[in-house]
Amino acid sequence: MSRAVVREGFGGPEVLHVRDVAEPHARRGEVRVRVRAVGLNPLDWQLASAPGLAAAFGVPTPSGFGCDLAGVVDEVGPGVVGFAVGDRVYGGVLARAAADHLVLPVPLPAPDVLLHTPEGIGDDTAAALPTPGLTAVAAVDAVRLRPGDTVLIGGAAGGVGVLAAQMARLRGATVLGTASPGTFGFLQRLGVVPAAYGPGLADRATALAPGGISAAIDLFGTETVDAALMLGVPPDRISSVAGGPTPAGVHATGAHAADPRALERITDAILAGTVTVPIAESFPIERVRDAVARQAGRHTHGKIVVHP
Repeated sequence: MSRAVVREGFGGPEVLHVRDVAEPHARRGEVRVRVRAVGLNPLDWQLASAPGLAAAFGVPTPSGFGCDLAGVVDEVGPGVVGFAVGDRVYGGVLARAAADHLVLPVPLPAPDVLLHTPEGIGDDTAAALPTPGLTAVAAVDAVRLRPGDTVLIGGAAGGVGVLAAQMARLRGATVLGTASPGTFGFLQRLGVVPAAYGPGLADRATALAPGGISAAIDLFGTETVDAALMLGVPPDRISSVAGGPTPAGVHATGAHAADPRALERITDAILAGTVTVPIAESFPIERVRDAVARQAGRHTHGKIVVHP
């Protein structure tokens, strides 16, 4: 037998169950991955709680849970090219990552992805990358950052934000990041100038960057978009992720819009020591409900990882 997290309805963490399932095996054109780590994202618990969102993504009920994973290939079916038993891999598969074993076709249909894990990148780090990494790079690329820019990033302490902030700094930009005061020290260690979110953000940003804000990235809601427009940032130098209706000219973006080499750019930066991926906490799969509750609270400094 094998284990998998199964979502049997819609709601909070209580709808998630760790079930014994028949052990899957790779057939022609497939590989089996022994999952070692699953990185949680807001989308995971949003799909578990919102029937409309699940329907929009084509996720049935019951379903699996989790998208981002890292592990090792332990079975290879006939006809597979590019993967061998023992290969370390990471990637994203919608609503089924949290399991002991996954059987995946090669190549995977988009938007799912399976890549070789570079030497020197641990499983927890690799599992934390796919969705946040693609989203961060897409958001940063959309605003065309260059040396001398000052960019305001809303939600800079979250899983996407910490990567977006660091990738922005690699472009030579000064980064102001909104967060709660309890995360200010964490952001400062990443080279980010912290700013409290909430009413008056435009005034605080002006005080922190008297030379002006030239670009903005909003990773949660619309507060940063609104402040940037108030400060005169051109709409085409503002990007928004999951922020609802987007003002004319502002880039609505996400993981789907990322450069195909986005994850390679991030892993190269990690190996060079110029980007770090903070892991806030890890949980065994038996405590997946606790992990989801912790992640959904939005008060972690980095990623939450589940270990099957």
